[in-house]
Amino acid sequence: MPVRIAVVEDDPPTRDQLVSWLRAARPDARVETFGDRDSAEAALTRERFDLVTLDLELGRERHAGIALINLLNKRGLGTPVLVVSAMPAAVYRSIMKALDAWDYLQKTQFDEAEFIDTVLALLRQSAPAAAVVDDAPSLDPLWQRSPLWRGQKLNLPLTAQRILAVLLERRGEVVSYEQLFDLVKTGRSKDNVRKHVATIRDALREIDPGFEGLENVPMRGFRWTG
Repeated sequence: MPVRIAVVEDDPPTRDQLVSWLRAARPDARVETFGDRDSAEAALTRERFDLVTLDLELGRERHAGIALINLLNKRGLGTPVLVVSAMPAAVYRSIMKALDAWDYLQKTQFDEAEFIDTVLALLRQSAPAAAVVDDAPSLDPLWQRSPLWRGQKLNLPLTAQRILAVLLERRGEVVSYEQLFDLVKTGRSKDNVRKHVATIRDALREIDPGFEGLENVPMRGFRWTG
């Protein structure tokens, strides 16, 4: 199946430029364009895309892009969203992160190379759920995006993500309480570590109620068995 990319942008020259860059970077991709919220909303509701690039302001609707991000989040497909907007990145990048957009580029502040690098990185990061043989969650090493498992978002706070990363890195091995203490900024105790691990289990079982791949090793620590 070819990669499918949606470009949601109401300014024709900008839209054409983005499409040109995308086709140069991924000639095999199927790129579809939408110039307003209604047409984009209809397509994003009925179809699945591997990447969506969108502007925040469409026509006179200042926050149309936010509505589209919320729509994608409700679908729960883990679709990467790249926001390309004239709004200042210093203000809006953190807002977009809170909404689970994957990245943010400010118009006039990036060139073709940065856009293409960002797009290719997002496409690579959206693929692991299908590519990973041992069915492990996919974590963002920069801790800027929600972790994914089986194409769905894992609802985990940052400390739990860091603990999960160590367990995955040492899968099959027992990770001791003492080794996990360094990841807990406050309340460094076995009980507190157990609470974070319970949070990880709960998040995994929201996706797979039968998940049993995170073992408690009595008196020692925890082990990821997948």
